[in-house]
Amino acid sequence: MNANPILLQKKYVRVIDEFAKISGISIREAMDFFYHSEIYCEMSEGISDMHCRSDIYLAEELKEEYEAKN
Repeated sequence: MNANPILLQKKYVRVIDEFAKISGISIREAMDFFYHSEIYCEMSEGISDMHCRSDIYLAEELKEEYEAKN
């Protein structure tokens, strides 16, 4: 399923903001990591309808990916 591109961009902003807050990193660092993450790949390609999951869930998944890589 493909999401509306504008709504998807807004979703990215909310997820990045929440990820930065829970990880204690800057928005810039959070955004850079997000756009190179597996979560972004799955969301942008509509894999497993990741874009339908809550912002907090996605931010926590992103945090786990971030911690695993760092």
